[in-house]
Amino acid sequence: MSHIITLLAAAVLLGSEAFGKTVTGLLKSDLARRHSGQFITKFMYQGENGLVVFRLDNPSLAAEKESRLLLYQDMDPDLDKLSCSDRLAKAQITLSLNHEEHNQTIPRQPSPTTWQTLYADRYTCQEGAVIPAHADLSFTVLLFNADSAGNPLEHFSAEEAGLHSFYFLLLLAYFIASCIYIQPLYQALKKGGPMHTVLKVLTTALALQGCSALCNYVHLARYSRDGVGIPLMGSLAEFWDMVSQVSMLYTLLSLCMGWTLSRGRKPQSRPLQWEQSPASTAVAVGGVITQGVLLLWEQYSGSESEHHSYHGQQSVAGLLLIALRVALALLLASVLYQIISTERSTLKRDFYLCFAKGCFLWFLCHPVLVLTSVIFNEHQREKVITIGVILCQSISMVILYQLFLSRSLYWEVSSLSSVSLPLTMSRTNHRGRF
Repeated sequence: MSHIITLLAAAVLLGSEAFGKTVTGLLKSDLARRHSGQFITKFMYQGENGLVVFRLDNPSLAAEKESRLLLYQDMDPDLDKLSCSDRLAKAQITLSLNHEEHNQTIPRQPSPTTWQTLYADRYTCQEGAVIPAHADLSFTVLLFNADSAGNPLEHFSAEEAGLHSFYFLLLLAYFIASCIYIQPLYQALKKGGPMHTVLKVLTTALALQGCSALCNYVHLARYSRDGVGIPLMGSLAEFWDMVSQVSMLYTLLSLCMGWTLSRGRKPQSRPLQWEQSPASTAVAVGGVITQGVLLLWEQYSGSESEHHSYHGQQSVAGLLLIALRVALALLLASVLYQIISTERSTLKRDFYLCFAKGCFLWFLCHPVLVLTSVIFNEHQREKVITIGVILCQSISMVILYQLFLSRSLYWEVSSLSSVSLPLTMSRTNHRGRF
């Protein structure tokens, strides 16, 4: 597990790239010719008083090259089939770049609408013309929605609005819950016992989710002021979330597979145990590696990664990730059904049923939310998935915490001998147990 986490950290922190709504870069004539217009950024405007601020470092050179900024509303994919000149002529707004700063107000949007910004100049549609060896133009573009007072000061695009407030409320909930439950949880962990290992994993996963929420909040708080944020914090948020995901996956898989394999090789009169056999470990590690690779692929397969931990899953990697989670849920359902159907003890049967609820909520919330998000408007879908998955997985952890910390279950189970516990983890394949 430590090697997998190290690889995830390297991939996230070294491979991330931030695309804020204060965008800086170079305007290149050869790139504009190659793509019939150089793509700069896109932004979803809503309501009135949307604003684009475009700044140049060399307006005289831009005027010589007849540089233009093109703004397209809901850019039609069919524009790619048009000729270069016809494609440029379809722009809803065209700005001639001959000053150091240009301010353009966006028309009122009846509903949230995506606008794309492209650059073109006199050489863009002249295939045979030689492009002079001028220096590339440096630019900065700022994109704003109107704030609550109607002033164009809001850096958040329409599909991002509200996430900053959500992470603040989430952190507040984490803080209040930690103040209430930190002492009894610490005492339970200090006492040890048969539930000790699972409680440590749950606590670690929840702490990692809290770290992810904190990093996202810090990133978005800065983003709200400058449109760039702190890319490192966004990358750390993704990393902590991925580690939390793979930790929970490893634990749930190794638990269920350990129970099943233990039952298969021991007499029926012997109890189930959590034994990390080579087979159960191989299944768990295989699932973790597969999910880790798909998470990284999905996170960076898009052209604009916004440092949100969940996306609309429109990429191949995203669809494969959903299929993996559904397959894992079916695997766990099969394993737990075999255990429950042959279990005679009512106590253990209730234990496994409650455990199954927590597992299914953890694995299936993401695929279900992706499917249900299609009924929402485009600008709401990512927020529905992001907020929904975080809340559902937090509820799943609460269910598992209640299961392992239930006073009635704890006292009833602890009154039995250690060999009859449904969650007994042996350090070896012999008799050493918690």
